[in-house]
Amino acid sequence: MHFGMSEEQEMIVSTVRSFVENEIYPHEALVEKTGRVPLELGNEIRRKCIDLGFYACNFPETVGGAGLGHLDFTLVERELGRGSMALTHFFGRPQNILMACSEEQRERYLLPAVRGDKMDALAMTEPDAGSDVRGMKCQAVRDAGDWVVSGSKHFISGAEHADFFIVFVATGVDDTPKGPKKRITCFLVDRGTPGFEIREGYTSVSHRGYKNYILYFDGCRLPDTQVLGEVDGGFAVMNEWLYATRLTVAAMSVGRARRCFDHAVSYAAERNQFGQAIAKFQGISFQVADMITEIDAADWLTLSGAWRLDQGLSANREIASAKLYATEMLARVTDTTLQIHGGMGLMDDFPIERFWRDARVERIWDGTSEIQRHIISRDIFRPLGA
Repeated sequence: MHFGMSEEQEMIVSTVRSFVENEIYPHEALVEKTGRVPLELGNEIRRKCIDLGFYACNFPETVGGAGLGHLDFTLVERELGRGSMALTHFFGRPQNILMACSEEQRERYLLPAVRGDKMDALAMTEPDAGSDVRGMKCQAVRDAGDWVVSGSKHFISGAEHADFFIVFVATGVDDTPKGPKKRITCFLVDRGTPGFEIREGYTSVSHRGYKNYILYFDGCRLPDTQVLGEVDGGFAVMNEWLYATRLTVAAMSVGRARRCFDHAVSYAAERNQFGQAIAKFQGISFQVADMITEIDAADWLTLSGAWRLDQGLSANREIASAKLYATEMLARVTDTTLQIHGGMGLMDDFPIERFWRDARVERIWDGTSEIQRHIISRDIFRPLGA
């Protein structure tokens, strides 16, 4: 592993950061005020990303993507983390799980998603199945050669713009020595499919404008052609393509922490108390030193996990460590930055209170901090038979 970026990687970072600063930052206040992204604005961001050549950059060139490796793509996500998620959503990173599409599905879903002609949304979480994926109650049963889906999903991001959904549902139960174990299958479900309804979800304090939705399935009939991967093979598809999403959360947390840190440093250098800049007080300067140390540590931990993936090395524990540490680091950095700003940090004159609110969800989605600790400790103790 080289502790430095190549010229190409420097270009990637510079290009994406410039895009975020020029095309995302100017619209953040509008999204915060209204809680939504105007469709025409989202489409404009998507078009500019396509023109830039970065749309679906996480997909291989063989299907029309930019073909970035894990490390390069992590650098992209780190820079996107600086901006509002509601807006950077349109930068376009379709779910890698679409690489599991069959030949016929490639024409209907994969290739249009990579071109930016269609947008997808991932639907896995349910009220009783968050961390416990096998606890899902949304199920599909066989009927006259089709699958009939009934149940619901919630906390589904990007549903308002999605043309189709990647939905995980239970398709059977196996009896095991440890008790019943549900079989999971992944389906591709088009917006407008009879028996499928999309409703606006909950109001969240984190990431305004990046809304969550509730999906309802009431006798939704799907043919076998809508199965992504193999029947009852949902976990195999999930484990091959989705675990690296934790790396994305870690990378975006690092990017947001660096933006927040820049605000803390600027404010501390400019704000005067007792006749001098507050940066001269150890109470402030030591906090700044701690922040940059933690940010750098999270950054290298995240990049290391991405590098391991590119080398074909096991990275499950390393990615869990990155997700755990980076998200908890972001919480500390945003809180400290707010403290440095004092009362003004809670006012919407500064984006600090937004960073503070947004940071809270990172320790929950894509695997809670507790789940990451479970993954890490299991990886350590399993070889010892404990």
